[in-house]
Amino acid sequence: MQTSLISDVSFLRLWISNTASGLATWALPFVLGLAIIAGDLDAAHAGLALAARTLGFVAAMPVGGVLADRSGPRRMIFGAGLLAAFGIIPIVAGLAGFGGLAAILTGAGIAGFGQGACRASYQAIIPRVVSEENRQPANAAMTISIRVSTLVGPTLATASVLAIGSSPTLFIISALWIAAALLPTWPPRQPKTEQSSLTATSFVAELGEGFAEAYRHPWFIAGLAALTLVIAFGYSVTNVLLPQISEAQYGGPQLMATSVTAYTIGAFAGALIISRWKPKDIGWLALVGLALYGFVPLSLLFSNVFFLPVIAFSLAGIGIEFFNVPWFTAAQREIPQERLARVTSVDFLFSYGLAPLGLAGLTPLTQLVGTDAVLWLCAIICVGAPLLAMPVRGSRGFANVG
Repeated sequence: MQTSLISDVSFLRLWISNTASGLATWALPFVLGLAIIAGDLDAAHAGLALAARTLGFVAAMPVGGVLADRSGPRRMIFGAGLLAAFGIIPIVAGLAGFGGLAAILTGAGIAGFGQGACRASYQAIIPRVVSEENRQPANAAMTISIRVSTLVGPTLATASVLAIGSSPTLFIISALWIAAALLPTWPPRQPKTEQSSLTATSFVAELGEGFAEAYRHPWFIAGLAALTLVIAFGYSVTNVLLPQISEAQYGGPQLMATSVTAYTIGAFAGALIISRWKPKDIGWLALVGLALYGFVPLSLLFSNVFFLPVIAFSLAGIGIEFFNVPWFTAAQREIPQERLARVTSVDFLFSYGLAPLGLAGLTPLTQLVGTDAVLWLCAIICVGAPLLAMPVRGSRGFANVG
């Protein structure tokens, strides 16, 4: 981050809010998992609760995008944060025997909806609180916030459950969501435009405007298609095959733990580098960075050489931030503010909403054609999809041309 950005109180409060929401988001699944160990929750019921949370998260993305563009992303962060905090209450009640599984599933769905509803708003609010020259370092700082959350959230959740129990930890998660809702400053009010009341018909129409805006930017569609494929196939390798290969090759989680740590360190490094580096052909750099994820499945073909996957994961971490930061910065520059939340929600809906399909399909595919064939397929897709996006109009600089 630049000095001027560090001293910006509005951005600092937004960054802390984003970190708090990330900690709460990543902590909840671990608390539910630890509740199984403590005997507070059946494993099958925990799986249903996580499914309800995920369903709520995905369903909220288009809703959050439309509402944020109508009322402003700050209001969406406020409302979604309080909703996620409220969703924790039925979970606690269900664990205590009041309402049982129905209460837990209801609470998980509400919490997931709140989590998903605010995601696009954190990106859409950046142009309203950060000057254009500071947006790239601001986006780098926001991605660092995500890395901090994914690294620290599960650790803190585990320590808290072991020290004080599941229910008190869930209340801490609720408090984090309240803090996330209240912390950001309110940016200057935008000029009001006449808006009709929101109905099912107008919601579909306004969401359609978000899709139409996305299609106005060929580089965005090409980049989103590449990102979706890399997440669906590359991340699935990390989540499904890496644990199996680590166990088979080394008899435990050593390879998995070291590789994931290397990925996180690489992502930190990548975000710090790209926060200041603004090459002319930044779109091409971003797509090449995304393609580096292809080294992950390739390295697992030679997992008997321990350091190869570790190096591959560190390169993938650097590359993913070389993509993420210019990607968000370009969207904030090229897409009108009044449609930015909807377009961002389209981004998240496809890139992360379709990821479960890859997770679900990878194991049957592996059983059908074998692990090596799947690793080759995933490597080809992870490298090929970003490279195929490079010739698309505007991809060179992630900017509209012509």
